[in-house]
Amino acid sequence: MSVYVGMDVHRKRSQVAVVDEVGVQQRNRNVPNHPAQLVPILGTLPPGTPVAFEATYGWGWLVELLEELELMPHLVHPSRCKAIASARLKNDKVDAATLAQLLRADWLPEAWIAPQATRDLRALLRHRAALVRLSTSCKNRVHAVLADRGIPDHSSLWTGPGRAWLAGLELPPTPRGIVEDCCGLLDALTTPIARLDREIAGLAKPDPRVQALMALPGVGKLTAMTLVAEIGDIGRFPSARKLCAWAGLTPQVRNSDRTVRHGHITKQGSPWVRGILQEAAQTAKRHPMFASAYGELARRRGNHIATVAIARRLLARSFHILIQLETPPEKAGTGRARVSA
Repeated sequence: MSVYVGMDVHRKRSQVAVVDEVGVQQRNRNVPNHPAQLVPILGTLPPGTPVAFEATYGWGWLVELLEELELMPHLVHPSRCKAIASARLKNDKVDAATLAQLLRADWLPEAWIAPQATRDLRALLRHRAALVRLSTSCKNRVHAVLADRGIPDHSSLWTGPGRAWLAGLELPPTPRGIVEDCCGLLDALTTPIARLDREIAGLAKPDPRVQALMALPGVGKLTAMTLVAEIGDIGRFPSARKLCAWAGLTPQVRNSDRTVRHGHITKQGSPWVRGILQEAAQTAKRHPMFASAYGELARRRGNHIATVAIARRLLARSFHILIQLETPPEKAGTGRARVSA
């Protein structure tokens, strides 16, 4: 008899519910998030048993454990699982059982589980972005200290001459201590950022997807690598519009009878893709490929909305580039992706 498993996963503990093929609950218990506690329960299930769990904080370890036990992980999109979000009675037992029942009925709104190599690449790029943001925060703090003292910034503060000028400034003890702390953090961050840049460059060089995406205006090596890592398998998306909707770059639509209202972009999906594309759009909007479209949109809707529109067009062009690389030559003229199983 087939069984279906639903797991309501939290940071320290998980609720595990098991139902059979007719929907009768076999067990529903709470266990710590540790392989030694989970294996006695999950390890008794037949190989290939489907297990559903919501995308939550730190779910990667659970996927690895389920794959080791030869079970089938199903990652659930949390914001689309309305059966749980709108339930009158909501607790861990109910949530786990609901996931198991939705899995049995094949009604789960599933999210894509990226392969380990893709997850590692994402982690690498996100780690670099976090360090760069920390570096930028330190620089902004130094600028704020100088502004508070009424000192005009050096023309190139973070070069060698600029740092020497900053070190020679006469400042009271407290501002001087803040500046020294920030400069020390900046120096400490230089080494790991440089190491990550070399590692990312080494991964980008042999990847034909990165080289092809860099042909787009405003798309450099880091932008292309971020797109490759965050998008993953382009075959998941049947069209460029679906990809843009996944990235949260399409407008909200509210339709009632004959009234249709279009709002701002949804901002669903990967914030990393939206952020990196909006940075790329700052350069792309001045390129002949997009300059006329940007100018017309900016006159009608404003600069910000026009820039977001260029970011969306960059992503749509990225879709077609990636599809051409992934699709066999005899099918390359269709312009649509193959739907993955």
